Amino acid sequence: MDSHIFGTNRRLYQEESKDYSGDEKSDEKKDSEDDVDVKDGDREKVTDDESDDDDDDELYVDSDVERERNWKNVKLKNARPPHPLTVTHVNQSRDLQRVEQSLTVVNADKQNSEEWLQTHSIEFLKLTLQDLIDKGQIGKLTPDKQTGKANHQIQFEAYDVNEFEYKLNVAIEMYTKRIKYLLQGSKRMFGHLKGDRVALCVDVSDANMGFGRQTAFQESLLHLLDEQLSVKSGLYLMEFGTEPEPLWPVTRDVNCRITDEAKEWVMRLQPRGGCNLLKAMKHLMKVKDVDTIVLVLGSAPDQPTDILCDYVHQMGVGKDVPLHAVAYDCSNQLTNVTLRNLSDASTGRYHCYAASCEEQIYTGTDISLLLKEIQKAQDVINKIKEMRRGLMGSAIINIMNEITTEVSKLPQSRFLPRPPGHELPLRIDTPKFQPRSSVDWLCQHGLKAKRLDLYQVLSPNAYSYREEFIPIIKKAVQSQVHEKAMVQFTWHDGSVKNIHVDMTQLFEYQKQLKEVVGLYERRIDWLASGSRRIFGTICEKNIVVLIDTSVSNVNYLVHIQHSLRLLMEQQIANKDYFNLIAFGSIAKSWRPTMVRPTPQNLQDAWKWVLGLQCSGSRNFLSAFRMAVENEEEVKHKIHVQGVYLFTSGVPDQPQDVAISFIEEASSGRPVKLHSILFNVDDYDGDGAIPGRYANITRTSDCLRNMAHSSGGRFHWFRETGIIESDDIQFVNTEVDKALNFSRKVALLIDNVKKKYRNRFQTMFQEEIRSLPSPESSQMKSLPPSSRQATSRQSQRYDDEVDSLTEQLANSRGITWRPSSASRVRDSKLFPKPPNKERPTSAKERPSSSRERKDPMQRVRSIPSKKISCSHFFLDKKQETGSVYTKYQNTKVVRKSIGQPNIPEQEDSITSKEWLRLFGLSKLKLDLTKLVSGPDCKHVGKKVKSLHKNVSAKYCDIFPSINIKGTLKHLQLLPHELEEYENQVERVLRRYLKRLQWLLSGSRRVFGTVIQKNCIFLIDTSGSMDVYMKELKKELAALIWEQLNRMKINFNLIRFSGACENWRSGIQPPTEENCHNAIAWSSKFVASGNTCTLEALQMAFSDPDVDGIYLLTDGKPDTSTSLILREVAKMNIDRTVPVNTISFNCSDNTANNFLHLLAKETGGRYHRCHGDFDAHMFTHKLLSEGFQDAEYPHLPQFDGDDLRGLGAEITQARKYLAQARTFRALYKAKAMNAEKEKICTTEKVPSTPFLVGRAK
Repeated sequence: MDSHIFGTNRRLYQEESKDYSGDEKSDEKKDSEDDVDVKDGDREKVTDDESDDDDDDELYVDSDVERERNWKNVKLKNARPPHPLTVTHVNQSRDLQRVEQSLTVVNADKQNSEEWLQTHSIEFLKLTLQDLIDKGQIGKLTPDKQTGKANHQIQFEAYDVNEFEYKLNVAIEMYTKRIKYLLQGSKRMFGHLKGDRVALCVDVSDANMGFGRQTAFQESLLHLLDEQLSVKSGLYLMEFGTEPEPLWPVTRDVNCRITDEAKEWVMRLQPRGGCNLLKAMKHLMKVKDVDTIVLVLGSAPDQPTDILCDYVHQMGVGKDVPLHAVAYDCSNQLTNVTLRNLSDASTGRYHCYAASCEEQIYTGTDISLLLKEIQKAQDVINKIKEMRRGLMGSAIINIMNEITTEVSKLPQSRFLPRPPGHELPLRIDTPKFQPRSSVDWLCQHGLKAKRLDLYQVLSPNAYSYREEFIPIIKKAVQSQVHEKAMVQFTWHDGSVKNIHVDMTQLFEYQKQLKEVVGLYERRIDWLASGSRRIFGTICEKNIVVLIDTSVSNVNYLVHIQHSLRLLMEQQIANKDYFNLIAFGSIAKSWRPTMVRPTPQNLQDAWKWVLGLQCSGSRNFLSAFRMAVENEEEVKHKIHVQGVYLFTSGVPDQPQDVAISFIEEASSGRPVKLHSILFNVDDYDGDGAIPGRYANITRTSDCLRNMAHSSGGRFHWFRETGIIESDDIQFVNTEVDKALNFSRKVALLIDNVKKKYRNRFQTMFQEEIRSLPSPESSQMKSLPPSSRQATSRQSQRYDDEVDSLTEQLANSRGITWRPSSASRVRDSKLFPKPPNKERPTSAKERPSSSRERKDPMQRVRSIPSKKISCSHFFLDKKQETGSVYTKYQNTKVVRKSIGQPNIPEQEDSITSKEWLRLFGLSKLKLDLTKLVSGPDCKHVGKKVKSLHKNVSAKYCDIFPSINIKGTLKHLQLLPHELEEYENQVERVLRRYLKRLQWLLSGSRRVFGTVIQKNCIFLIDTSGSMDVYMKELKKELAALIWEQLNRMKINFNLIRFSGACENWRSGIQPPTEENCHNAIAWSSKFVASGNTCTLEALQMAFSDPDVDGIYLLTDGKPDTSTSLILREVAKMNIDRTVPVNTISFNCSDNTANNFLHLLAKETGGRYHRCHGDFDAHMFTHKLLSEGFQDAEYPHLPQFDGDDLRGLGAEITQARKYLAQARTFRALYKAKAMNAEKEKICTTEKVPSTPFLVGRAK
């Protein structure tokens, strides 16, 4: 029925075209005027008859081709038949087309570029060159005097030409806005999708989903679903890799549930092998009830391009289903060519998206059509410029009623839209203070300047951790007061200090932080207002402003002038001197030298700015030299202090040349260059090209480096606001520091609350509270000034506690035993019960409660031992502490050489634990300690009677040596040193044996496995392909050598693009399980990326694991900081160590990440060293007899186990060489003594006898 009606209308249309053909020419001018009026929005109302005539004229086209193109097939599916009484008329088709044309204007957002240009193209708007020529009047032909050929003369009205050029500029702006619209949201990545029932086919091959692309690809697809696919009427989803896998068997109507299923499908996408595009297309061609196919491809297809194009072309015959091909972030040129050919073969469209190369986006079908229209409009504008010069081709052009010479003298800003009052005189506002840069301002108002730095506030109450040697007990004693009265706090240098927390002080500190943050926010608001938003703060007294007037800024000349107007009105009036220099290819200054900023000078400068014109490139150095190398200013001792460069691009000179000249010009002079970059958007590819071009990122880097080379500031802004400002960045840094301090204060207060909340909680708290309190326990605290009263009260309180505890013990029937004197809290909780019976010996005589609390009381009561003690109060109520300041002189005992005994059998423990048992210090072979006793010190005291310092009496007996900057006397005798050397050589041989053991077998790659329930994470990504054979061998050796032999339960997890475990849980190391594990690992194939986080999450999901071993050869795909945070969350209550293994990895960043991961989880970091032969090193060292402390050189190991043992070996070799040096001192001293004896014997043979004969 519908086809019959439209067919009838078409025949009537063809018959009536003959009657209306005669009226076409008469109405042509009227139609063009109407079109122009529609564009300007000024069309007036006309009568119904005139409207019908205009519509008829628009319908009747001149050619059959146009008629066929405008005719569209009607969709009959789901169409309702018309009512039998419906009356059709020839005007119905015209009415339908008129309504459709009006709907295209309203629904422009739903059209592709080809449909949109049907009503917005240069031809439709009648802005072509032919339309321009039609507006002219052809004059008489005149012959050319040289060639004799006739010259055409065409005359134009100036109004027509200017109006035509204005409409072209409006059209270019319209196309530019359309391009910006097509680059927003999901249209930037997938293009503008057409059709109501869409089939989406997504490439999920390993190449497209690997290498960290999966997350970004899924986010893009979700954005596409929300923005474009959710408004469609039908949807069909399919993924393909090696095999196509559709989500639904048929096309589904779009609703909320279908959209949610599609989003879940997107999040489940995983890599699936290759890219079998041909098989996917075969499946898509069978799908029914779709009108558009969207193909998203991110890798090269498996089939050749010609085969795919032939198949699509053959299968698309008779089908009106276009193919919308999308190249998603693919750097392979073959993929882009394939998709373009496929879209052309199916009369579809092509779109290209590349995250790293924005130029490829403009190669898509929609944007390229718009760029072609811009090119056409620009060509017509260029022709108009030729017309203004009097020629267009061989025709002579005469534009009537236009004074070209006068127009050319006007500034370029006259042709640009101007804000109101742009040319009015300046309204000067003199600043009331001299502004400062944020660096200088923070010197007065910063946190340190206001003494609000947290470390400044806490430093008076911060104490370092102390550990000192106490001679009376002959051991080192550590400070323990911080465990009860202080809170540990990490200092800015990484050390840990003990803090006395004053709650009132911290509360006041938080209030002051809030006030100072408010001050910083007001500073930021001030910096982002007025002309400071454009230029920043003008701080110097003598300034020169360099203005970029290159031809690239011709469209922004009014913006530049308005910015300078704000600057001169708000910031220049209080300066001493100023000047303006505009530069393009040639630099020109407003005044030869800097002048005073008087109101008259500022108004003259503004008039000069209004006359600026843009031309040439950016010759920055000529302008900068004009500013800093002014001889007249030097003669009058006026020196420029600040040069402000206001530009939109990089200078003509290379960056290194410009920076070198700036540094040379500012050396020894207080000249600073400040760069101001104003960012503009310009899609006009035919505009002026600067001398040197760089994208906005490189431009900002160049100008930033130029400013910082002279100590200046960098400022970057655009119409929407400030992008980067050094002034604001410094203030923001201070705000972040204040917020960080506030968080640390909150954490400090929480730690104090936790400490005091749990201080008095004991295991017998309820029983103690249930006891009746005696009358004597109701005590009042005495003032701290009376020390004696406090001591008596403390003794009284101790007696009461003893009585309460005794009652409790009797009630519970506890058998008492003496507590350890080393732990104070046990003695307080379980004090020794008083013995009321008479002691059987003097050792068991009763002692007071004070003696029980202080075991050194009897020692202090002996007058012969000079021991003094100082007391202090703890913050616990009624408790005191004491520190011994003087001790009795103890007899010094010489240290003997240790006799080490290290077992020959190796233990599967870490090197740290092994050295704790068999290190040099534990074996008493630390040479520094052996020669650093208090009796070895060289002492010199002042003798009052002699009034001078006298050294020790027997200094010449022992050799003097320097130990850690202190002069010591070597009391170890030669035979003792020889014994020491023998013992160190024995230990060295044992250390080398341990080193050989650590570097042999599977321990060379995996290290020593010490946990009993382990999970091994094996990296099988694509980068492991070269080492896969070696990895399989080492893994088999690990299973048999360590896991099976040491009875370690284990499980294996392989991870690349996805994770796969050998078993669902940890298995015992039986022979069957070991064989199965080796067989499973022999099938490893290197492919895909590195999903380290997913592998760690799978390992932590096993509740039985107590050790994880991660082997990889590089960085993970996800963020390393994200992995560290997630592992910390999973490991917060379990403390499972993650031991990391760097397998043939030379990337320092990756190794640092593995080392940090192991350190934060309490694990060990291991790195296999394939280039070091431990057996060869040991053979060389043993054969040469440890003669040299440096050769053969032991390499610097990165792994924790090897590094600790290697450091101990190096230290033992140094001690051995040092002991030999000490022994050589004795030999040298003996030789010197022999020489002195011989000399003495030769000099005094007869003197004693002569003296005796004289007597």
